[in-house]
Amino acid sequence: MSKSLSRRTLLRGAGAAFALPLLDAMIPAGRALAATAASPSKLRRLGYVYIPMGFNPAPWTPKGETLDNLPFTLQPLEKIKDQVTVVSGMELKNAYPGSHATSNAAFLSAATARRTESSDYYLGTTVDQIAAQHIGQDTQLPSLELAMDLLNNVGQCDNGYACVYQNNLSWSSPTTPLPAEAHPRLVFETLFGEGGSPEARRGALARRASLLDSVTDEMRRFQAGLGAGDRNKVEAYFESIREVERRIQRAEANVADNPLPDLDRPVGVPAEYAEHARLMFDLQRLAFQGNITRVASFQLAREASTRTYPEAGVPDPHHPVSHHGKNPEKLEKLAKINRFHVSLFAEFLEKMAATPEGDGTLLDHSLLLYGSGMGDSDAHDHTDLPILVAGGAAGNMRGGRHVTYDKHTPLSNLHLTLLNKAGANLDRFADSSGRADELFGPLSI
Repeated sequence: MSKSLSRRTLLRGAGAAFALPLLDAMIPAGRALAATAASPSKLRRLGYVYIPMGFNPAPWTPKGETLDNLPFTLQPLEKIKDQVTVVSGMELKNAYPGSHATSNAAFLSAATARRTESSDYYLGTTVDQIAAQHIGQDTQLPSLELAMDLLNNVGQCDNGYACVYQNNLSWSSPTTPLPAEAHPRLVFETLFGEGGSPEARRGALARRASLLDSVTDEMRRFQAGLGAGDRNKVEAYFESIREVERRIQRAEANVADNPLPDLDRPVGVPAEYAEHARLMFDLQRLAFQGNITRVASFQLAREASTRTYPEAGVPDPHHPVSHHGKNPEKLEKLAKINRFHVSLFAEFLEKMAATPEGDGTLLDHSLLLYGSGMGDSDAHDHTDLPILVAGGAAGNMRGGRHVTYDKHTPLSNLHLTLLNKAGANLDRFADSSGRADELFGPLSI
């Protein structure tokens, strides 16, 4: 029997180590893909994307049980809707009393945040970190935490709650928040750099035009021993990495040429929100494709953010818009912000669906949850949350649907179900009262 290539194969250069996508050469001769350790069904990914300050429900919620006619906010999902399910009726009861801090804190923990302005904060282990314990221990990074906001506030941020609750989605224990990274260059280094202190690695980057340049010769030698199909996969994967690196370099050059640099935007962070978000989504996709991690969380903006979205036709700060008081003009602006965020997620899903892997695509072998810890932003309510679930779950996710649960169904039911589908066989998570099995087909993963 011929020897197959290890799924953990890395191409190494000076200060760089690049994982590889799933290749035919990683499948032992004479064995079915599903029976191997490289099988995509054994490489399930879980991703969590957070949007702040709830939503305008009318232009979000589909009419009926299908996605045949997507409402205004969800129209960007049109091309990928067969892999998306809209979920209505979920609640985060442990986020009360309603606040921005508790909305963010409870989204992945379904736990009650201790009210404190000091360092004696206490929450709960978040669902992504439980997933990392079960499916992330044999990858380079057990989990990846990403954000869009470069500055984290300290002290008290919201009605007596410490800022740590708004700054961090992921907690590895009730007392250990995991800081998220918003700088594309630093995320790129984390994924593809190796060795030395962060300072040493940044110094090496300053002396080198590209991390990929350091593995060019080794990559050519490696490709020479592959079949035509695998050579094309490797070439496409590394071209995707190089394109992300080019975009980071362009952002660095643009800032360097700007005589009035933005002090809140370190070198390498695109000036436009959308381009920054696309880079962060692309880095997450590359991390999944190279099996660098199987679990990721991404905070698209902080709660109570005053960020404006001129790209979406909304020059007003998000937080004041979210307190709409049923004002039609503000509700329309809120729907535009919601749609803008959904459009960025939709682009990410389309790229995942266009990335071949094994007997399907990267999206086929992933599960992604998108949503907010707040429903009605004007009331700071935590019922009927805006929730989307996307991906194929190795053939068992049934998309193109709108599933409505009874009011006050715990969001933790959905968290538990996604954990189960990803291979973490638990009976309970946080305040769960059951599972959300209606989202999935009859097959067991």
